[in-house]
Amino acid sequence: MTDNIEKIGLAIVGCGTIGRIRAKFARQFPGVEWLGLCDEQESVGKQLAEDTNADFFTTSFEELVDRPEVNAVMVLTDENRHTEPTLMAVDRGHKLFIEKPLATDPRESVQIFNAITEADVDACVAYTQRFRRRFLTIKERLTAGQIGDVHSVITRALMNRMVPIATIEKTTERKNLTPMVVSGTHSLDMSMWLMEGKVPTSVYARSTDKVLGHLGTKDSTFGLFTMEDGTIFSMNISWALPVVWPGAVYGIEIGIVGTKGVIDVEDTHRDLVLATEEPLPAGYRTRGFEPPMERHVDFLTSYPPGDIWNDQLWGPMKEETISWFTRIMLGIDSPHASAADGHRNLLLTMAMDRSARLGKEISLPIDPEAFYDD
Repeated sequence: MTDNIEKIGLAIVGCGTIGRIRAKFARQFPGVEWLGLCDEQESVGKQLAEDTNADFFTTSFEELVDRPEVNAVMVLTDENRHTEPTLMAVDRGHKLFIEKPLATDPRESVQIFNAITEADVDACVAYTQRFRRRFLTIKERLTAGQIGDVHSVITRALMNRMVPIATIEKTTERKNLTPMVVSGTHSLDMSMWLMEGKVPTSVYARSTDKVLGHLGTKDSTFGLFTMEDGTIFSMNISWALPVVWPGAVYGIEIGIVGTKGVIDVEDTHRDLVLATEEPLPAGYRTRGFEPPMERHVDFLTSYPPGDIWNDQLWGPMKEETISWFTRIMLGIDSPHASAADGHRNLLLTMAMDRSARLGKEISLPIDPEAFYDD
């Protein structure tokens, strides 16, 4: 990590759902001395600035990142709009926190990763699930060697189709907004983090698009990675479950088999069910999105960022955000994903999509330019 900072002058670029959550945490953290916000939708940004008593608001990220008070930047824009504010923050030498994925375009991901590496900027990528107690515990047990050498990993993730509908309908830049790049990346990052040190050498995948094909994306992608040491990793996701399925849940199952034991993870959230005659909120909120039908069942505690009590969010997103503030102020190590992790995750998820598109096994590592050859 680079030098620490005494007080945080924080620029938040993007005031949507996640920007609002993290801005509130920032305002509550004693080390954040100055808070500036940016959003191209002035009404949205000004409302958040009022709600958080922010010190500054603008619709121009250039103006915000260039403010003399700023020494740390959170890039919380839509998935395919991270590049310009991130590169500007790197150029200014600011501490960086970037929502996943690092980028949705491989060339832009390379550009960001190279810039961060060359400038030696401390940059973290938001993979919030790393901050849940269960996964931190699993990571510790694996590091201690309690199941021996891992040789087989299986993951399965299921999601409500509201997420792709809401994500894709708000942009015309849909080319790389696939279940793997946008949402499967969470499962992939978690698995690669738990298998730390394993190097993938090939992937073979298949996809289907019977439900969401009209939006230019896939319903499901299933794939198999082979690692340099012979370890196999099965990575499967579907984000096409019906809208009546509990809307906020990212249901995942993971099996990690080692030479001396196994860790079996059921993270489906079906242990706490609410059923009611009253209509329930969408579960996934973004600008202008309204669910197409009422929902009456929820899996409580399944919303990935956390849960509300007394108008406050409690859970992994709070842990992740506060941990980043502590990291950049005090130099305390944290489980955050690095820019290298974020870049790797994008290329691996896109390699799965490419394998499914071409119908053949893809060798890894892959040259980012390969994605422009098809």
